[in-house]
Amino acid sequence: MSADTVTTGLHPAAVTVPDPRGPSPADAAPGGAAAAESLLERIEDPGDLRRLPSARLPALAGEIRRFLVDKVSATGGHLGSNLGAVELSIALHRVFASPRDTIVFDTGHQAYVHKILTGRRDDFDGLRQPEGLSGYPSRAESVHDVVENSHASTALSYADGLAKAVRLSGRADRHVVAVIGDGAMTGGLALEAVNNLGAAPGLPVIVVINDNGRSYARTVGGLAAHLAALRRSRPDLPDPESRGGEVGDEESRRTHGKPGETRDTGEDRDAPRPAGTNVFEALGFSYLGPVDGHDIDALEEALLRARALGRPVVVHAVTVKGKGYGPAEDDEADRMHGIGVLDPATGRPPGTAAATPPSWTSVFAKEITAIGAERPAVVAITAAMPGPTGLAAFAAKFPDRFVDVGIAEQHAVTCAAGLAMKGMHPVVAMYATFCNRAFDQALMDVALHRLPVTLVLDRAGITGPDGPSHHGMWDLVLLGMIPGLRIAAPRDATRLREALHEAVGFDGGPTAIRYPKASVGPDIVALRRLGGTGGIDVLAENGDRVLLVAVGSLAGPCVAAAAQLRHHGVGATVVDPRWVDPVHPALVELAASHGLVVTVEDGLRTGGVGAAVATACADADLDTPVRALGLPREFIGHGDRAHLLAAAGLDHGSITASVLRAVHAPTRPATAGPGTAAPGAASQPRSPSRSQPVSQPKSQPKSQPKSQRRSQPIGGRR
Repeated sequence: MSADTVTTGLHPAAVTVPDPRGPSPADAAPGGAAAAESLLERIEDPGDLRRLPSARLPALAGEIRRFLVDKVSATGGHLGSNLGAVELSIALHRVFASPRDTIVFDTGHQAYVHKILTGRRDDFDGLRQPEGLSGYPSRAESVHDVVENSHASTALSYADGLAKAVRLSGRADRHVVAVIGDGAMTGGLALEAVNNLGAAPGLPVIVVINDNGRSYARTVGGLAAHLAALRRSRPDLPDPESRGGEVGDEESRRTHGKPGETRDTGEDRDAPRPAGTNVFEALGFSYLGPVDGHDIDALEEALLRARALGRPVVVHAVTVKGKGYGPAEDDEADRMHGIGVLDPATGRPPGTAAATPPSWTSVFAKEITAIGAERPAVVAITAAMPGPTGLAAFAAKFPDRFVDVGIAEQHAVTCAAGLAMKGMHPVVAMYATFCNRAFDQALMDVALHRLPVTLVLDRAGITGPDGPSHHGMWDLVLLGMIPGLRIAAPRDATRLREALHEAVGFDGGPTAIRYPKASVGPDIVALRRLGGTGGIDVLAENGDRVLLVAVGSLAGPCVAAAAQLRHHGVGATVVDPRWVDPVHPALVELAASHGLVVTVEDGLRTGGVGAAVATACADADLDTPVRALGLPREFIGHGDRAHLLAAAGLDHGSITASVLRAVHAPTRPATAGPGTAAPGAASQPRSPSRSQPVSQPKSQPKSQPKSQRRSQPIGGRR
């Protein structure tokens, strides 16, 4: 292959195109000192990549890995998944001409290399930072980003619709590619799409399975076993579970060919194999692979063949998560899937940082393991995330009572219902944002049968750098609609332990416990508890002008706000409901003795705890106005958690200011404004001066990173 031309057979725009700048010194002398010239700096868009001589691609892949380690270690982010997708991303952008061809990344946390190759290299210093580069594909950043929903298992359904639209528009020269991990293939939505795509032989969708044997932990289930069996048919390929992905022995390489090479059996390699060879062929797909996902030539060959078939085809690429970075390869838990700030030389946090408080997840992990020892009926369930949700220790101690269902939250909840029907008490731990997927199961399969299932929702509220699809801000509204479901929002570590014991000891119906992605602060000791064992805690009593109802970890800011209000001559009581829904009668009684109720929650202010409190007060014929502080009904971007909470008016200074505005507002008739939690909750306020709805800060426009300024959004404006 010529050093200054591109392999024939690629996209027409890239076939045998000499580099317009001529051979670089690195091209002319790949073994000399000039080879140190940066290839990565020459890549501003996929066209530059397609013009790069194939002989230089391994060096480019090495540069990209070093770049990823340096940049992601400085900001935090998804490292292991991107290190494993370097060669695959290069091959995709050489064979397909994005954005003319559509490349959809499932979940999107493996799209950093895609971002580098599409002109956003210089923005990585601001990765996941306020006003900086998103950690997932973002339509506002680039025309090359199509889907930014970072929930798993969606790519094949998007691809099905995209390909149908391309066909209906008559643009037969466009291709649709869906890149999905083996872990995401365990999700029900992915399997639904497989069922539909396999029955559409004329639909040219290319499904690239990035098979590294993992999501966070190792992929589980029958499909995982099937993919492993397909991998074993090629012992020369990288082993996803070995350090660095070492291939088989020399005898295997002689028998099965070079890595990435397909043996010639005399058959037409482009024709679909007989049904039954593997599950994909049995369902109507052509199947190419398995192929070495770190061999760019082999990947390009497989992708070109897939493109030429003009029908649904699976390209099975075997990769190694964390490839090329020792600390990631040695990380048995998740191959450094997601990291904080690290020293890239060691893979550990820099310096000798002071001891940090425990996280909410670690408190849950320790307590649920202790509960497991006390209660043999407790069964823990996770959806492919035993480590991140705090169930790894429980799984190690009680393997017979631990279930990992893969990326399948819906199945997890209905499986839990079945366990509860036979006397078990399942505890399903998941991120709050992923609970959205299991709403119907929680409603109809669990609550309808009044089953004792406990949902533990980590990352509730604002999560921070992962952005809109990871903020756990929808759960209080969704779960609050479920009859018979009790929801707890503990304010500190002691109350989390307390809520867990109360939940697993309750057999009258389902329960849910939510907490944020953060360190646990010091305990906030209650002055007294009203309403008995399941009652509410009074945290501060400075007067009866205002009742602050603090939800979960916002108890601290509410107590601080009450102290500030006292200096302004406004007496306030702070109460923690502990179990925020349904509303405890003691909270309604307390509201009756105050002039204004202000609820403060890190969920949607429309339809959340504030709405529940307002409805309870209205049902009791109280005339006390209820105002809700919470998150706006909009998609909130990525950034620092504390900053985002403050922008939503949920830090103690903003809470104080909102209450003062409500207390000192000019007289006006009571209306159901944007700060009124429910119509009718304040039909005739006790004091006209308290009828003004609490205003919410509006989201401020953010300046765009350079990548956003370079490209126009896609969609109808393409």
